[in-house]
Amino acid sequence: MFDFHPQLKQRFAALRTRAEFFSLRYVRESGQYLSVRKNVAEPPYFNHDQGAMLTVRLKGVEAYAATNDLSQAGLQAALERAEAQARLIADHALLDLSHEPVSNAKSDYCSPDLDQAFPSLSDCYALLGAESAAVPKDERLVSWVASLGLTHVEQIYLNSAGAELRQAQRFVFPGMSVTAYDGQDSQDSQSRTLGRDNFGQQGGADVIRRCGLIGAGPTVADQALQLLLAPNTPQGTRDLLLMPDQMILQIHESIGHPLELDRILGDERNYAGTSFVKTSDFGSLQYGSKLLNVTFDPTIPEQLASYSFDDDGTPASKEFLIREGLLLRPLGGALSQFRAGLEGVANSRACSWNRAPIDRMANLNIEPGDQSMAQLIGGIEHGILMANNRSWSIDDARNKFQFGCEWGQLIENGELKGVVKNPNYRGISEQFWRNLSAVGDASTFKVLGTPNCGKGEPNQVIRVGHASPACVFSQIDVFGGDA
Repeated sequence: MFDFHPQLKQRFAALRTRAEFFSLRYVRESGQYLSVRKNVAEPPYFNHDQGAMLTVRLKGVEAYAATNDLSQAGLQAALERAEAQARLIADHALLDLSHEPVSNAKSDYCSPDLDQAFPSLSDCYALLGAESAAVPKDERLVSWVASLGLTHVEQIYLNSAGAELRQAQRFVFPGMSVTAYDGQDSQDSQSRTLGRDNFGQQGGADVIRRCGLIGAGPTVADQALQLLLAPNTPQGTRDLLLMPDQMILQIHESIGHPLELDRILGDERNYAGTSFVKTSDFGSLQYGSKLLNVTFDPTIPEQLASYSFDDDGTPASKEFLIREGLLLRPLGGALSQFRAGLEGVANSRACSWNRAPIDRMANLNIEPGDQSMAQLIGGIEHGILMANNRSWSIDDARNKFQFGCEWGQLIENGELKGVVKNPNYRGISEQFWRNLSAVGDASTFKVLGTPNCGKGEPNQVIRVGHASPACVFSQIDVFGGDA
């Protein structure tokens, strides 16, 4: 780890600029994606990328330039381009950052079990092959795939104030998907997955065990066949029990994106939309029921976006964004906090060396409540359980939404009943969260995440962590696939 650090530090010290402050953020990323489809091993996919972003602050104006030429001359050229850019935009700058604090911290952060070797390529293929081969032989099972993604990221941040921040992280993404097709006139097909793309964690081979990939083939296949034979989800108003693998999508779209401060300030307006939240809402808006407690939490070691400092060098700590339903603070990094005059969090993040940090979700979690799964189900007279997202649609202000799930089960008089297919629900963000009527305890809590949250111009696709218990929402509009 950090084998390039001595050379990088030496080259950084030799850089010359007239800027009052400058920094370098080096990123090296490598990865592999393996899959076995219908008992046939597909070719592995590998990637490797590295480079550095140079940032300057010149007379209160910040600008940056990126390069994959990590030689002394390459880094110096990038620094000079950033300095020239700062001069060009000086007359048009909206902010004076002269007195904004900068980091001088020194810290290392590593993923759990990073010192332990990951299984070899052949061992991974053997594991995936075993899960693929375990899918039962049934002519209705027309497609299935077992997969495993692995990404290593090493990052080094240096600045002229003396900061040295290093991160070494390993991200693991196991997956299993089975599709069943009835072959009849209805031409119905149903897919069931193991977390879709949403079981990602930092760590080692233990992530594969925690996600349940080992032994998943027969179970996922059986559930796909159950869905194929199940009736369509009935339409109407019911209590809704969302499992953690669907809660993460609900959190992501109707809490995470609306609370990104740069979006509230209008920066995403022409690309990914704005937010129904206003700067004046913080400290006053009742975002949800008193059961809703939402945290920015970079302290859970295995979660995808756990880190000690963000990409601007701000120290990260657990903070409540929503407490007992009351909106307290946004997802805004140092620059957005300065612009808005609001307290935010350390979530200024970039997807790579050639992108500048912007306000991003990181680990955005719902804190556990006090009810077991049996209590959650037992408290519902007329409801439906939904799990694992299949589709999503939400307006540009992240307000009105319609989400579909893979798996549904009716709940009547406090008992789980039959499986239903094509379960969907819709609502409006504030109203939906105010209808939160029960929150599962720690036994229902799962740490999940997604590797592919997109935002920004140019686009940045980034890893986001979400952890949540199972939750119940009262009187929600649900419907099936033909509504």
